[in-house]
Amino acid sequence: MTRLLPCILSSILSLVAAEQPSAPNPVAAPMRSLPWGDLNFLQTTDTHGWQAGHLQEAQYSADWGDYISFAERMREKADTMGVDLLLVDTGDRIEGNGLYDGSTPKGEYFYDIMKEQHIDVICTGNHELYQADAAAREYDITVPNFSGRYLASNLDYINPETGKPVPMAQRYRKFTTKNRGIRVLAFGFLFDFTGNANNTVVQPVEQTIKEDWFQEAIREDVDLFLIIGHVTLRGPEYKALYDAIRGQKWDTPIQFFGGHSHIRNYAKYDSNAHGLQAGRYMETIGWMSIKGLGGSKKVEEESRELKTRSTPTFKRRYIDNNLFGYHYHTGLNDTTFPTEHGKNVSAMINDARKELKLDHTFGCAPKDLWMSRAKYPSSDSLFSWLEKEVLPVVVVNEERKGVPTLALANTGTLRFDVFKGAFTKDTTFIISPFVSKFLVIKDVPYKSAKGILDLLNNGGPVFETSDFHTSQLAPPEQLSVLEDITPATLAQDHFDAFKSQQEQIPLISRSEKDSPDLIPGYTTKDEGGSDGDDTIHSPITFYRVPNCVQAPISFPAEGDPENVDLVFVDFIQPWILMALQFKGEKYGKQDVQSYTNSTLTELLAGWIKDNWSHDC
Repeated sequence: MTRLLPCILSSILSLVAAEQPSAPNPVAAPMRSLPWGDLNFLQTTDTHGWQAGHLQEAQYSADWGDYISFAERMREKADTMGVDLLLVDTGDRIEGNGLYDGSTPKGEYFYDIMKEQHIDVICTGNHELYQADAAAREYDITVPNFSGRYLASNLDYINPETGKPVPMAQRYRKFTTKNRGIRVLAFGFLFDFTGNANNTVVQPVEQTIKEDWFQEAIREDVDLFLIIGHVTLRGPEYKALYDAIRGQKWDTPIQFFGGHSHIRNYAKYDSNAHGLQAGRYMETIGWMSIKGLGGSKKVEEESRELKTRSTPTFKRRYIDNNLFGYHYHTGLNDTTFPTEHGKNVSAMINDARKELKLDHTFGCAPKDLWMSRAKYPSSDSLFSWLEKEVLPVVVVNEERKGVPTLALANTGTLRFDVFKGAFTKDTTFIISPFVSKFLVIKDVPYKSAKGILDLLNNGGPVFETSDFHTSQLAPPEQLSVLEDITPATLAQDHFDAFKSQQEQIPLISRSEKDSPDLIPGYTTKDEGGSDGDDTIHSPITFYRVPNCVQAPISFPAEGDPENVDLVFVDFIQPWILMALQFKGEKYGKQDVQSYTNSTLTELLAGWIKDNWSHDC
C-alpha cells in the first residue's frame, strides 16, 4: 500500500508540548506533504477567538503564537526556494471564545494578540458587524492594525461624527510579490449580509461589481486576481464576481478564498480559477499553491516570446493546527521550530487567559455532548440536553411563574461540543458566545403557537421570499449543506445525508507496520478529490440537527392550555413573527417584551454551577 502513497510520512516525529501550558500534546499521525508553487498561501477563516488553540483536542492544540512561528518559518523556506508566500484571513475573528468574549469591553486582549501575525490580505466577517460596538472596534482597531492590507470592497462604516458612510477600508489592493514578481490584484468581500448593526452598510455584490472603480480595476493587466471574502465558495456572490472578471479577462488566473460555513472546502470554477475555504475555530490552516504564474522574475528565466502561456497548476492542503504537523512541514523540531516572536505571542495569550480567569471551573460535565456527532434526539445530543434539561430550568420569569410557556432556541445559538470534564468560564463562551437574551410574546393562542417549531424546522412559503431563510437558524456547518453546495462539493466531514462519503476506507491500514493508529478527524472529500487533508484520519459520522428546539414549561398535567407565553432567543424574533403571521396571528414588534435580564451564556453558567458542581 505504501508505494501508492509516496508523500506519506513513513516515520513518526518526536512529539512536543503545545505552547499553551494546559494544551494536550499533539498525537502522532501519518502525514501528506505540502505542494509548493510559484505563489503559495496560508489561510485562516472563522477563527472566532480561538487564538489559544483547542485545549481539549490534541490535533488542534497549537495557538496563535505557534501559527506565527509556522508562518515565519514557511516564509524563510519560501525565500530559500525563491517563491512567494502570502497569508490571508477571511473574517469572523470574534465571538466564540473567552479570549475575545470574556473581557469588558470585549476583545481587550484579543486585538493586540491578533495583530502580531503578519497577514497580507484580510477582510470582514458578519460577526464583526452584528453589534455596533464590535463594528466600531473593527474600524478603529483592526483596520489600522492591518493598514493597507485590510480590504472592504462592499462594506461601509457610518462615521459617528458626520453620520455619513465611508469605506470600512480600502476597496482593493494591487501589489507585486517580492520573490517571483507576480502582479496581484486583491479584493475583500462580505456576502450579502442583512443582519449588520446600523453603523455599517453592506452593499450587495451584484451592485458593487457595476461600480466604476471595480470595472476599472478588473481591466488591469495582472498575473492573478485574488478574491478573498467571507463568502461560501459556491455562493451567488462569488458566481457574480467570477462572471464579471471573466467578462473582461477570460483566462487570467483567479484565486478565491472563502469562509462563513465553517467547513473545509474547495471549488474549481474553470481551469484557471479555483477556490479554497479553510474551516473554522483554528482547527485548520488552509494551504494553497499555484504553479505556472507569470511575473517579472519568471520572465527573466523564460523569454515570453519563446513561451506560450500554460495553464497554472492549483493544489491545496488542509493543515491540522498542531505542532506535530508544523514540525513536519517545516522540517524542524521542538528546539529549532519556535521563533522568539511566536513564543512571545504564546506568552501574551497565556497571560491574557490568566487575567480573564478563563480556567475558572463552574462544574464538571459528566459526559461528552455533541452538536452533530450524536443523533438528535438522543442522550448524547447537545440540543437534547438544551431542550430537556437546561431550558425548562433557566427560562424563568417570576411575574409569569406558572403560566404555560413554550421556550424556543435556535440550534445555531450553541457553537461547540461539550467535553467530559471541567466546564470552565472559557467553556461557557465557547458553547454560547452571543449576548442572546430571551424575549416573550404573552398569551399567544396555543393552537397557533404549537405549530411554530414545525415551521421553523421545515420552512415553507412564508420564508422562501424573505431575507430570513430558516437554514440561517442552524449551525453554519449545516447551512453549507442545505444552501450552497452539492454532494460533489461537500466536504466529507459533514452529515450522513451523503452516506457514500462516510464509507471511505482510511488510506493507511491500522495494521500497517510502523504506522500509528488513525485518530478520528477530518476526512475531506471535495472537488479536488480525497487527498486534501495533511493528516490522515479515521472518518467521523455527523448527523443533521433541527433548526430550533422547544421546551414546554408549566403545562397542565392533562389537556392543552388555551394560551401560552411564547418565549424565544432574541436572534430568532423575525422568524417567530413571520411564523405567527402565517398562522393568522397579528403580532408585531410592539408585542415583544423582554423576558430575562441575563444572557443565555450567563444562564448556562448558572445551570452548570447548580447541576454539575461536583469535583472533576
